[in-house]
Amino acid sequence: MQIKDITLNNFRIYKGINTINLLPSNDKNIVVVSGKNGFGKTTFLMSLVWCLYGKQMEHVDEMYKKVIEESGGYTKYIAKTLNNQAKQENETKFSVSVVFLDVKIPEITCNEVRITRTYDDITSQDRVEVLIDGYQNELIRELTTDGKQDGEEIFIRDFILPIEVAKFFFFDAEKIVSIAENNSPEQRKILSKAYTEVLGIKKYEDLKDQLESLQDDYRKKSASKEDQQAFNQIETDIKNKEIEIDTNSERITELHNEKVEKKKESDEIQIRLIQDGCVITPEQLANLKEKEEEQEHKIADLQSQLKELYDLIPFGLSGEVLNDVYEQIKDEKNFNDNKFKQDDVESKTKSILNDIEIEKKNIKSVIPTDARDFYELQIKKLIRKYFFSSAVDVPTDFKVLHEFTDTQINETSALIGNLKGSFSAEFNKITDAYNRARNGIDKIRRDIKKAEKDADDEYTADLRLKKSKLDNRVSMIDNEIGRLEEQIRTIKEEITAAKKRQEDLRKKLDDSRSYSEKDKKTQELVANLKDFINKYRNETKEKLSENILSELNALMHKKGFIKKVVVDINQEGNDVDINLLDNNGQKIDKSGLSKGESQMYASALLKSLVDESDIDFPVFIDSPMQKFDREHAENVIKEFYPKVSNQVIIFPLIHKELTEAEYNLLKPNVSKTYIIDNVGIYESKFVEIEPDCLIKEYNERYAAD
Repeated sequence: MQIKDITLNNFRIYKGINTINLLPSNDKNIVVVSGKNGFGKTTFLMSLVWCLYGKQMEHVDEMYKKVIEESGGYTKYIAKTLNNQAKQENETKFSVSVVFLDVKIPEITCNEVRITRTYDDITSQDRVEVLIDGYQNELIRELTTDGKQDGEEIFIRDFILPIEVAKFFFFDAEKIVSIAENNSPEQRKILSKAYTEVLGIKKYEDLKDQLESLQDDYRKKSASKEDQQAFNQIETDIKNKEIEIDTNSERITELHNEKVEKKKESDEIQIRLIQDGCVITPEQLANLKEKEEEQEHKIADLQSQLKELYDLIPFGLSGEVLNDVYEQIKDEKNFNDNKFKQDDVESKTKSILNDIEIEKKNIKSVIPTDARDFYELQIKKLIRKYFFSSAVDVPTDFKVLHEFTDTQINETSALIGNLKGSFSAEFNKITDAYNRARNGIDKIRRDIKKAEKDADDEYTADLRLKKSKLDNRVSMIDNEIGRLEEQIRTIKEEITAAKKRQEDLRKKLDDSRSYSEKDKKTQELVANLKDFINKYRNETKEKLSENILSELNALMHKKGFIKKVVVDINQEGNDVDINLLDNNGQKIDKSGLSKGESQMYASALLKSLVDESDIDFPVFIDSPMQKFDREHAENVIKEFYPKVSNQVIIFPLIHKELTEAEYNLLKPNVSKTYIIDNVGIYESKFVEIEPDCLIKEYNERYAAD
C-alpha cells in the first residue's frame, strides 16, 4: 500500500487547498518534507492522523494526547483547527483527504481509495467519506451498525491501518525512545496489544474463537437440557460482563474528557491569579507546570507497577498453598510424560510378545506354561530396563486437577521465584519512589500556590472559589475513574473464571457426546489451529529476536554491546516483553540506555516489527536525526530509512536534524523533496524542489536566518 497524495484544506496553517504528491518513483522510497520550526511539519503529520482516526487520534501517540489535553479536550482542540485567515473570511469547514493505492480488500478489485474527513465549525461535527475508485461502496454500508456513521471508521481500521499499530508508522524519532523505555505494566499492556496486532497473532486467535463458537453450537445440540442451560448461562455471563467493560470504558472516556476541560479552566484561572500576584514570571510558571506534569506521569506509572505487585500479595500470603499447587502441576507434568512413556512401553512389549507368539507356532515341541510366563515377564522387564529406563510406573489413582501447559508451568515457577526473591525489595523500591514522587509534586503545587495573588478582594475571592470547585471536581473524577478501572480489572478476572468453567464444561461434553462429520471437521480445525498458533507464536518470538539483534548490529557502533535479544510472549498472547542481554547473559536495563542508544533500539524494534508483519503501509518520521552521533546517523541513513518501508516520508530540520553531508548520503534513495514555505502569518504551502537542489534552495530561502 502506498499514499499517492494528501490534500489539506484550511487545516491550521495550510490555507485553502494544498496538495502534496508523496508517491515514490524510480525505486527510490524516501520523500523529504522540510521547513523551519512553526511552518507546519508536525501539523502535516497530525493532519494525516486526524484524517484516519478523528477523535480517536489521541490513542495513536502520547504526543497527540498531550496536544489535545493542552487545548482543553478534543472538542476545543478541533474547534481551533480551522485556518485563522479562512475563519476571518467566513469559511466554516476544513478537511484532509488521502489517496491510497494498492489497498487489499477481499473480493474487491480497486485502483485507489480516497479517504476524506471534513469538520464543520457550525455543526461542530466531523464526517468521514470513503470512496473506492471514486464511488461509495456497498462494503461501507455493510460495515455500518445501527445507523451510525461508523462503517467508514471500521473500514479504515480493517483495511488501511489498525489504530493499535499506528504508533509504529507515525512517530517522532526523538520521542520513540518511549517504546524503548516502556517499563510500567500499563505501557507494556498497550504495546503488547500493538505487538500482537502487528505480528498477526491476533487474527489467528480471532479465527480460533470463531471456530470454537461454532463448535459450541454443535456441543449444545447433543448436550442434556441441564448442560445446555449451564452453557448458555456462562455465555450470557461473559457477554454481559464484556458489555459492562465497554460501558465502563466509555464512561472513563467521558470522565477523562471532562477532567481535561475542568483542569484547563483551573489552569487558566491559576495563571490569572499568578499574573495578578506578580511573584513569578509566566516562564517560571510554565517550568513548574512541566515539572508537575512529569511527576504526575511518574506517579501514574508507579501506581500501575504497585497495582501489579498488589496482585501478587495474595499469592505471597498463601505461600504453602501455592507451593502445593506447584508441586501438583509438576507431578501432573511428570504423570503425563510418564503415562505417554508407559503407553509406549506397553505397546512395544505387546508387539514383541505377539511376534514371539507367531514364531512359537513354528516350534514343534511344547513350551511349559511356567517357562513361557517366566520369559514373558523377563522380556517386559528387560524392555523397560534397556529401552525405557526413565519411565516410572504411573499410579492408577493419581488425579489431574489443573492441566497446565508448559508455558503456564514456567509462569507459575517464575511467580514463585519472584515471590521468594526480588518481590520484597522491588515492592519497597517502588513504594519509596512513589512516596518521593508524591512529596515532590506536593512541593511543586505549594510553590505554585504561594505564587497566586494573596488578596481578599471580591474578584480574587470569586476566582479562588471557582478554581476550588474545579479542582474538587477533577479530584472526584480521578476517584471515579480509579473506581471504574478497578471494576474493569475485577470483571476481567470474573470473565477469566467464567471461561475456565466454560472450558471445563466443553471437556465434559466432549467426553460424552457423539460427533457429526461437520463437528469432527471443526474439532480437527480448532486443534490444528491451536497447534499452529503455538508454533507461530514461538517462531515469531525467535524471528523477532533474531531480527532485532541483526538490526541493532547494523545500526549501533558499539558492536557486541548487546549479545542477545529475548522476546517473551505469554500463553494468552496479550503480554509481550523484550529483553536485551549482554555478553554475560545479564539483562540490560533499557532505561539506562543513552538517548541515542534508545533511539537505535526503538528503530531496530520498529524495523523488525514492520518486517515481521503483513501490514504494508508508509512510514512517517518527524525529527528524524535527533540525538544521533555521526556514526549512528550514517548507519540509520544507510540501513534504516531505505529498508524500513517501500515509502518513507521524513520531516527534518535542514542542518539541525539533517546536515548536508547526511543528506548527500540519503540522496540516492530520495525520490521527491518539498519545502514547506510560510507565505503569511496564517499560510504555509508545499513547494516541490528537485532533490539535487534541496539544500541549495533551502539555504537561499533562509540564508538570513
